[in-house]
Amino acid sequence: MAYARAGQRVLVASLDQAHSLGDALGFRFPHDPGTVPGVASVLPGLDVIEVDSLALLEDRFRDVVRVLATGTDHNHGIDLAALDPAELTGLPGVQELLMLVEITQFAAEDDWDVIVVDCPPSADMLRIITAPETLLGYVERMWPPHARAMSMVGTDLRRAVLATTVERILEAVTEVRDLLADHGRTGARLITGAEQVAIAESERVRSAAALLGLRLDAVVVNKVLPAVPPPTALEVASHPAVQWYLNRRAEQLDVVNRLQRGMNGTRVLIAQHTGPEPVGLTSLSALSYAMDSGERLNADSKLSDNPAEVRTSSGEPVVRLESGTGLHSVYALRMHLPVVDPATLRLGRVEDDLIVGADGVRRRVRLAPVLRRCTVDGAELDNGYLIVRFHPDPEAWPV
Repeated sequence: MAYARAGQRVLVASLDQAHSLGDALGFRFPHDPGTVPGVASVLPGLDVIEVDSLALLEDRFRDVVRVLATGTDHNHGIDLAALDPAELTGLPGVQELLMLVEITQFAAEDDWDVIVVDCPPSADMLRIITAPETLLGYVERMWPPHARAMSMVGTDLRRAVLATTVERILEAVTEVRDLLADHGRTGARLITGAEQVAIAESERVRSAAALLGLRLDAVVVNKVLPAVPPPTALEVASHPAVQWYLNRRAEQLDVVNRLQRGMNGTRVLIAQHTGPEPVGLTSLSALSYAMDSGERLNADSKLSDNPAEVRTSSGEPVVRLESGTGLHSVYALRMHLPVVDPATLRLGRVEDDLIVGADGVRRRVRLAPVLRRCTVDGAELDNGYLIVRFHPDPEAWPV
């Protein structure tokens, strides 16, 4: 709403299959069976959509079946028309990918200046974000580009159509991956509660975001009790609720302070408890005014901070030559990785990729050309960064 007030065209897209966006807005989306719900306007400059992954799956699957129905008798024992779209919902990442492709298509259009994506809880959100890289990695190993290229120019028409269709899908998924990794266009905000258990979860999400190359803009602490005038001694003694309120607020502020210390370089914003649940456009608009004011104050306070203390959270590794020349060279790959539990750090090497895992999340990092001719010599965590050192492999290094 703050973006819309500033004159920007905004689309709020919900990926949460609980479909609670309409409930929060006090707006009822049309959900006709078998159709993909469209974009609806709720305010001037503010459009909303609830992305229905099952409807998208059915719609896209019928398109694929129609494309592959070339009329040839050579079906190779595969009859996609015999499948029902609902049977594909169990395949890992299918629905998540379709939703992300839909959002990427919205971003490519010129209808909106800002797209706000309402994601499900953190575990589901991380699964959605990892879906593009997972699919691209699987297809790369199961049906490499050179094999697909040969199929596209072969004499088997259905195989050529299938290869072309897969290529189009991979291009769309690659666009999704690139958009998520583009720190100039995409950022994330974590919404959490003022609870002790939320600190550990927020730090794990921050670690996962850094590992996956996602820019984490801010952590928003929700439902923080507002300050009240200091009570008199008589009020405290007469009303246990007053003492409970003050103690609860003190606990919440302690959580906020611990988050601020742990989230070095990431803003921590406070959304105060509004009393009644903020449902409907009027209540949400009032909340947006308060959040907008608090965010500007937070940003202003950052201007006086020491720039050296503000980290960049770029997910792209940086490679540099540390010492030596030729076979005696030492190269270092450095990437931002604020691991919560160092014991969960795992490293592996698969061909030209480095496999990095931490805090329950794993990522394949494509090595720079110079590192593909090297072997891993060691790794360490240094003040929020992972540093992996490489030595040239004598058998692969050019003489």
